[in-house]
Amino acid sequence: MKVLAAMSGGVDSAVAAARAVEAGHEVVGVHLALSRMPGTLRTGARGCCTIEDSMDAQRAANMIGIPYYVWDFSERFKADVVDDFVAEYSAGRTPNPCMRCNERIKFAALLEKAIALGFDAVCTGHYASIVLDENGNKELHRASAWAKDQSYVLGVLTAEQLEHAYFPLGDTPSKAEVRAEAAERGFSVASKPDSHDICFIPDGDTRGWLADRVGAETGDILDRNGDVIGSHEGAHAFTVGQRRGLRLGMPADDGKPRFVLEVRPKDNTVVVGPKEALAIAEIAGSRFTWAGQPQANPEVPFDVEVQIRAHADPVPAVAVLRDGELVITPETPLDGVAPGQTAVIYVGTRVLGQTTIDRTVSAVPVSA
Repeated sequence: MKVLAAMSGGVDSAVAAARAVEAGHEVVGVHLALSRMPGTLRTGARGCCTIEDSMDAQRAANMIGIPYYVWDFSERFKADVVDDFVAEYSAGRTPNPCMRCNERIKFAALLEKAIALGFDAVCTGHYASIVLDENGNKELHRASAWAKDQSYVLGVLTAEQLEHAYFPLGDTPSKAEVRAEAAERGFSVASKPDSHDICFIPDGDTRGWLADRVGAETGDILDRNGDVIGSHEGAHAFTVGQRRGLRLGMPADDGKPRFVLEVRPKDNTVVVGPKEALAIAEIAGSRFTWAGQPQANPEVPFDVEVQIRAHADPVPAVAVLRDGELVITPETPLDGVAPGQTAVIYVGTRVLGQTTIDRTVSAVPVSA
């Protein structure tokens, strides 16, 4: 099999590429340049996709003995990830840029180019597994090491993309084993820390970064009854579940802290309320996809587990396709879910599909 190994410059993708070679595949390494101004991406241990990372990837490719290239995906990354991030926040939603990057860059733009060049698959260092069902169809499953499982961020992959995806680390028991293997191979990235945060926000100040692009305009902070209890300097700076930074001059009747429950960009208002009101009884989204073969008869309610963050625990739920939306009702309320987040549904270890959350229903009525 002819394999294109996406090499980020980290330890996982380096070991994945090496394993692909040892499995007998013809492998070519590629690093994605996602910014024409590398200084606008994180540097050092906290980042990804920087010049430093490109050099780390090249050193690993040289040691493995495979061809290595750097591909400029900066324009596509800006349009599909950065601009999308700004647009989502401007609409009062909480986007996941890593999810969009996997969906639109690594397994759309990159895979499209790879297939055009005659490659059979794209290999990455994600911790997830691909399993064949009884009919030979590919399914996406959790990795064997649940502590490092990354199937959530791959939930956006479609059946066609799974046909050309390759995850050599899926059966690895732990990240420590991958680091030990990298050290044995002599890779300089063996002890390199994992990347964190948003790569295209250099200093980690998301609020300031957004203010420069969306602008800051004073607006009202409302309680659940619509009464004005404070003001803010830009709705984009708030996310559902946030407690700090509200600076409310009027304390709650019960004296308890209040949390952001809703962001309304159209009228530049923020709604706050008690922590209990963050409990969500239902989520729904019209932008949904199936990972592999779709659910049979999705208009009939079916049992799943739902996960709303990369490191959240899955929660038993019932899902149904209704009026063009994937509607998910958790067995117990979810905490602090915001429109724009991604809900990934599982059946056992299998990733069944995902939806971008468009709306939520609170478990606590306004009069409570």
